Order: sequence, then C-alpha cells, then structure tokens
Amino acid sequence: MAVNAEATYEYVIVGGGMTADAAANGIRERDASGRILIVSNDVDAPYTRPALSKKLWTDSEYSPADNDLGTAEATEAEIRLRTTVVAIDRDARTVTTSAGDTVGYGRLLLATGGHPKTLDLVAGERVVYFRTADDYRRLRALSGAGRHVVVVGGGYIGSELASALAQNDTRVTIVFPDEHLGASTFPTAVDALFEAAFRDHGVTLAPGRRLTSGSADVDGVHLTLDDGSTLDADGVVIGLGIEVDTGLASDAGLTVDDGIVVDEHLATSDPAIWAAGDVASYPDPILGRRRVEHVDNAREQGATVGRILAGSAESYSHTPMYYSDVFDLGYEAVGRVDASLETVEDWKGDDAVVVYYLDGGVPVGVLLWNVWDATDKARKVLADASALTKDDLVGTI
Repeated sequence: MAVNAEATYEYVIVGGGMTADAAANGIRERDASGRILIVSNDVDAPYTRPALSKKLWTDSEYSPADNDLGTAEATEAEIRLRTTVVAIDRDARTVTTSAGDTVGYGRLLLATGGHPKTLDLVAGERVVYFRTADDYRRLRALSGAGRHVVVVGGGYIGSELASALAQNDTRVTIVFPDEHLGASTFPTAVDALFEAAFRDHGVTLAPGRRLTSGSADVDGVHLTLDDGSTLDADGVVIGLGIEVDTGLASDAGLTVDDGIVVDEHLATSDPAIWAAGDVASYPDPILGRRRVEHVDNAREQGATVGRILAGSAESYSHTPMYYSDVFDLGYEAVGRVDASLETVEDWKGDDAVVVYYLDGGVPVGVLLWNVWDATDKARKVLADASALTKDDLVGTI
C-alpha cells in the first residue's frame, strides 16, 4: 500500500533520548529543511538523563524545566510522545506505530536505548524502576521529610541514587550483592574511600544481599532479602542497569549481537538504517567492538550519526568517557573499569588517584578518581597500550 507523501519524512528517529536529540541537531548541521520525525515512548520530550540522579538533586537552582533539551525548538523536529514503533517494513521503507500509523522514511535511525532490569516486584507509586524523568518525579515524591527509601543495586545508578537521596533529607538503605559497595569496580583502597563516603552520610549498607520478594501497600513497601531478613520503608527504587531494546531491529532482520551491530559509519546491515546510543554495538577505534551506555557516547555518537544521515561520509572515531558524582567524590573513566582485572594505582594525594586496569598486562581502562581534565591523556594511554609496560604507567597521567 502506498504511503501518503505527507506521512513520509526524510529522517525518522526511533527513540526520544539524548541520542535522538543529538542526532536531530547533527542532521541540522548539514540539512536545514529535511523533515525529521522522532517517535518516543517517553512521556517527556528529550531531556538530559544524567541530571536525574545528579544535578536535579544537588543544585537548588537547576529545575526540570532547565533539563529539557529543547529539541523541537532547535531542530523543528516533530516529536510523537507515548508512541512506539512496532514494526519496520524494510522493503517499503516504512514503520508502523502503536497508534496504527504507517510512516515512510528516507533514512531511519534506531536509538531505542533500553529499559530497566526488573525484579519480582510490581512497579507503582512506591516502587520505582529508575530510568526516566517520570521516574525521577515519582522518586522525588517518595523522598525528603525523613522518609525511608531502599535502593536496590550498588552499581553506577544505585550508588548515585543513594547519594542523591541521602543529600535530600531521606533515610537510605542500599542493598547490593558485593561484600563492599563499589567492590566490583574499584580496587580495595579506592573502594574504602567510596564506601566510607556513604557511611559518613548516614546511609545504611546491606552488603552481600539481594532482594528476593516484596510488596507495597498504603503504608509503604515490605521487602524480603535473600537471607530472610526484611525491610520496611516508604518506598524502594531499583537501579540494576538496563536491558537494551533490540527487539524491533531483530524482528526486522537486522544483525543483533549484544546490541544492534553497526559499522564505523554507524550503519546497520540495511543501507537505509542506522543505530546509535545505548543500543549500538560499534567498533571503537581504540578498544574494539563495544556497546556504551553513557552520556558522552549518546551525545557524540548521536551528533555523528545525524551528520551521516544527512550525507556526511565521516566515521565515528570517538572513544567515550563516563563520569559519576557521589557526595563530594567524583571520578571519570575511559575503557573497562573492572576490579577483577589487574590494577596499577598512581596516587596523587590522600584522595586522588589514577588507576590503570590491565588485561593480560595490557591497559584496557583508566579510572581518574578526583583527577580532572585528563580523559584525553587516558585515551592516549589506551591507544598506546600495546607499547606500555606496568612500569611505564605510574606518572603517565
């Protein structure tokens, strides 16, 4: 069936996160007038995701309105919220939406991201699986005034949420499977600093524990851990990472392997379809094929793919970093940061250190703990990794 020309767009972007915003702006760098459609299952137009667990909790002058990226105003993209793409017809170059619309595309970008990993606990007013601005609003309603919130998960997002809540008049218990908070990421000496910051701010730690079941009612949440102990609180927020949304791509016959597989130009196995952001498995020029779920990648990859969609011949050559802030501590990292790897520590003082992570004696990751403006140096270390020995690393940054 033919698609009405009015329902055809030069560019269709599936997903409404930071990658979509960056892509729309990237398109506009090269194409001032091509029609852009963003199809998003979110209830909000694109916004800055890191602020949901950082700045919105710690900067009283920064509001949710400030966090809006202004995508439609900047790019004149049409944004359809509360809408999903349910099917792609690659031959007809159309997508079908949950509203029953058939939309034609010239070039299609899949920036579908992911959804939170869940437990056997139904989401609701008091149970938040944290991912979106709407989740932030619900968690805000559960916090403050001395209320008690349980955080499940001690990784990147769980630790940030525990820090955010504790700095906003909320009693916090954090449940995590490691023996120490941060033990899967940081070497022992750094991990001790990390965990101490939470204890010093009154956070109750429940190490070596997992949530096995729970319920919620008008009085609060009632949780059972794997050792049989129980926790009662005003609410619970789960931050266990995401599962990437590759179903649409897989159903369309695109190559999927821990994400949607793309080449150095972020192109999929279909010449009219690209993928970027959390969902894309791409060839990093330094670290090899990988998938990255952090904001630097969303911004840089999104902008690059936008320009490519609009005709640029460039490739994605950026090796992204990521960062975290908890209480008065902060770090940046490039590459694999995994405590199971061999590490070399280069201390710059009592609370600042560069940690090099090695696999088979070769540097594969760099942690910059309270060390700033050094991510380019970290990238150079990884680019030169095969020529470096352990003895070369101390003092390199």
